[in-house]
Formats: sequence, C-alpha cells, structure tokens
Amino acid sequence: MSSVVIPKEQLTAFERWELASFDQHSGGSHPGGTKIDTGPTAGELELIRQQARDEGYAEGRDAGYTAGTQQAKGEAAQIHTLLQDLQDSLNQVDERIAQSLLELSLEVARKMVCETLQTRPEVILKIVSDAISSLPHFNQNAHLVVHPDDAELLRKHMGEQLSHAGWKIFTDAKIKRGGCRAETAHSQVDATTEARWKRIVESIGQDKTWLA
Repeated sequence: MSSVVIPKEQLTAFERWELASFDQHSGGSHPGGTKIDTGPTAGELELIRQQARDEGYAEGRDAGYTAGTQQAKGEAAQIHTLLQDLQDSLNQVDERIAQSLLELSLEVARKMVCETLQTRPEVILKIVSDAISSLPHFNQNAHLVVHPDDAELLRKHMGEQLSHAGWKIFTDAKIKRGGCRAETAHSQVDATTEARWKRIVESIGQDKTWLA
C-alpha cells in the first residue's frame, strides 16, 4: 500500500496542529538531541497548590486575628463605657437615697422637738441656762426675751437666780415656746428654736428652715 503525501499547505489548521503537537512531544527530545522542557510534573503542581493553600490560610488567619483583636478591643471599650455609665447611675441613685433619708431624718427630728417642747416645756430652763453661760459675766442691761408661757416657768424655777445675777425677763409672743433671746448692752445670743435648728442643719450641709 502506497502512502500519499499531502503537501503541508493543503492541511487544515487542526491537522497541522495535531501533527506539530505529535512531532513535538514524541520521544520528549528535540531533533538535535536536546531534551525539551515539558513543564512541571504532577507532583510539582500539587506542591505549588499546597504552598498556595498554606500561604492563603496563613494570610487569612493573620487577617482574621487582626480583625478579631480590633473587634475585641472595640467591644471591651463599649463594655467599659456601659459599666462606667451604670456606676455613675448607681452613684446618683445612692446620693438621692442618702439625701432622701437625711431629709426624712430631719423631719422626724423636727417633729420630735415639737413634741418635746409641748410635753416637756421645762426644757426652756436648760436652754436659758446655756444661753446665759455663753455670755460674759457682769453684763449691763442683761435680759431674756421668751414666750409668755415660758416666762412663767422661768420666774417659778429660776426667778431668784436670774434676779440675783441681774437678769430681767421680757416676753414676746412671736417667740415660739422652747426658745429665747439673751441680750445685753454689748452682745446677744439667739437661742430661738428657728436659730438653733438652722445651726444644726447647716452643720451637716443642709438648708432646711423650721416650718413648725
């Protein structure tokens, strides 16, 4: 059987490519004897793919760690802010509760004083004694100004003592029972209930007037 040689020019593009490809790779050598580089082997390709996967994993892990750290810091800052706001709120609540308790205590104390003055009017004797003792001795024009009802108690229980010390008793219905003013030519002591109460509440940083 004779073979027919077809000129290269008459071959189709596909036939020329097939022939060229077959000729190029058959034997794996160049006609001149030089070995032709056929590209990476399957093992080398797998190694390249593995290295790419490892690098991608490492980059993704580092990126994830960085993003996770930043997110954790942001969440920690938010939690710290929330806790600080909560503490501030609790402090304000504590202050309001403390103030409310103090006001309640003062109101209870005021009512107890009022009740004591009504049930034990003789407390005026101690108040007058304290007021007089706070002034210098041998005062000119020394006198006490008290409620008319308290004046009777003073004259009954301290009249002789006051007269001997040169004190006179004057009355003023505007002064509430249990209070007095001790006055001399050069000094004065305000021992009225309102004045004593004001000194007490101011000593604890309050400003509550006597309303009774």
